Amino acid sequence: MRGPAPLAPTTTYTTTAPVVREDAPLEYVVKKGDTLWGIANKFMLDPWQWPEVWVVNDQVRNPHRIYPGDRLRLIVADGRARMAVDDRTSGGLERLSPQVREMPLDGAIPMIPIDAIRHFLHGPRLVTNEELGASPYLLAFDDEHLVGGAGVNIYVENLEPEKAYSYAVVRRGQIYKDPDNGDVLGYEAVPVGDAEVVEYGEPSTAILSRSVREALVGDRLLSAEPEAFSENFYPRAPAGPIDGSIIAVTDGVSQIGQYQIVTMNRGSNHGLEPGHVLDILQANRVAQDPYSFRRIKLPESYAGKLIVFKVTPRVSFGLVMSITEPVHQFDKVTKPVPGRR
Repeated sequence: MRGPAPLAPTTTYTTTAPVVREDAPLEYVVKKGDTLWGIANKFMLDPWQWPEVWVVNDQVRNPHRIYPGDRLRLIVADGRARMAVDDRTSGGLERLSPQVREMPLDGAIPMIPIDAIRHFLHGPRLVTNEELGASPYLLAFDDEHLVGGAGVNIYVENLEPEKAYSYAVVRRGQIYKDPDNGDVLGYEAVPVGDAEVVEYGEPSTAILSRSVREALVGDRLLSAEPEAFSENFYPRAPAGPIDGSIIAVTDGVSQIGQYQIVTMNRGSNHGLEPGHVLDILQANRVAQDPYSFRRIKLPESYAGKLIVFKVTPRVSFGLVMSITEPVHQFDKVTKPVPGRR
């Protein structure tokens, strides 16, 4: 079943009003494994605008989430699109609120694929050289091996007694540099696993409770970061302009694909917050003139979208939600433009 025609042209429109896809369904039944972003993408050209189309119904209590089995309906009234969900208990319409928690604890569907970033929640983080240098480190394994995995006992040097019992085991990774001015923004702490303290001492004894790669003598122990998103984690454009770059990609691949994690040289100091959506633009492309043989820089071109999910003052981390062209390190990120393709 096909939905109504778009509310505006699909290529050159300038309005910020959400535009419905030509092939949008009139109804959709939510399934296990769906995400709000994926569902919005079935109905809208710009899924990050989904909070603008939910029907408001103040008569319904607890208007918080949608669940597998809910039936979504597309409504167009007075030239604007609206989405409604059939209330499974009363048969009425329930408002869909753009307030999504990190984990679907009660069965509600998440905003983005949580599994795509779950690894990252234990993963690379921004640290200073001083933080790494002052942190405890893996001194030895109790079996005299040089590498170890989950379940292996380790000896840790410089562990402060009673400060914490759980630690993230990390390894120094790449340097995050700002391509605009060469400033060092921090260092990547590559995840190795988790460790639980068994006994404090000189050295202390711990056990590797989880591993994502083999631990090595010299690996560092950092306090574990909390796994939490802001409760206002929903897609929206930043309030002001953003002009940043992708400075790194998790796991060091050269070409970036959907649901990969990228690091950007912009953070809360620049107005970014979790949930902000950014356009990715191919940058630094050149072509050789066939007659003069000069190398000419080409204009930046749209390549995809990402959503920011973790922010520090100068650096943020995002999940690539869609790509239309190859994406690489040092490509640009900007405030999204509705309809840009």
